[in-house]
Amino acid sequence: MDLRVTLVQTQLHWQDAAANRSMFSDKLAAAAPQTDLIVLPEMFTTGFSMAAGMLAEKAGGPTLGWMQQEAQRHRAVITGSVIVTEQGQYYNRLYWVRPDGSYATYDKRHLFRMAKEHHTYTAGKERLLVELNGWNICPLVCYDLRFPVWSRNAGNGYDVLLYVANWPQARSLAWRTLLQARAIENLAYVLGVNRIGTDGNNHPYSGDSAVVHPKGHHLLETSQAEGIHTLTLSRQELTSFREAFPAHRDADAFNLS
Repeated sequence: MDLRVTLVQTQLHWQDAAANRSMFSDKLAAAAPQTDLIVLPEMFTTGFSMAAGMLAEKAGGPTLGWMQQEAQRHRAVITGSVIVTEQGQYYNRLYWVRPDGSYATYDKRHLFRMAKEHHTYTAGKERLLVELNGWNICPLVCYDLRFPVWSRNAGNGYDVLLYVANWPQARSLAWRTLLQARAIENLAYVLGVNRIGTDGNNHPYSGDSAVVHPKGHHLLETSQAEGIHTLTLSRQELTSFREAFPAHRDADAFNLS
C-alpha cells in the first residue's frame, strides 16, 4: 500500500498556543487533505522558545487534546512537537497521534546548544518507531538531523525518516543537504517540515520543507511560501530500489552507547 503524506509549512504565532491551534485547524479544514499523515513543524504551538516555564503544557494537555480531535476529524495521523513539562522537567516532545486517539511520544535527543536548548530542556533517550498502513516510520526533531548515528536505519528497520523543525534560514543549505544525505544513506524516504517567517527572536526561516526519494532526488521541494502539500510515497519504488541496491547488507555493526 502506498502512503499519502501532508506537509504543512507556515508561519507561527510567537508563544501563542491557542492562536496556533486555531490557525492550523483553519488551514487543515480549508485544504481538507485526503491523507494518511499530517506533519506540523517543531514547537508548532509556540515557535522555538526557551520560555518553557511560561509555555509548557502538562503531559496530556490541551494541545494533545487538539491533536486527537484533528486526527479524528481528518482520519489521519497528525504529528509535530510541543513544549511539555513532566515530573519537574521540560521536554521538546513530539506527539504521534492516531485517529482513534491513541498516541506515542518522542523527546528530542539532540538539544541545540547554540540556543542553549540543553540548559532548559531534558534530552530524550529512546528513539521512536511507529507503524502506519504497513509503513515503519522514524520521527525525529530538527537538530537530530545533524547526527546520522541516531537516525541510522539498521536492517531497513524503517521506511520513512521524518524531521519536524524550526531550522533558521542562515543554515538552510545544511538543512537541504542533510535531508538528501539521510535519504541516500538510509535507503528510505525522508520528510522534512520546517516553518517560515520570523520568530520573536528575529530569526528568519526559509521553510524549504521537502520530501526526498531514497535515491536522493526531491519529490517535493518548497520555497518560502506558505502551503499544504500532499503527495504519495510509492511502496513499490522503495521495495524495488532496496532489492536492486541492497547497500544495507554491507553496513557496519555497532551499538550506540
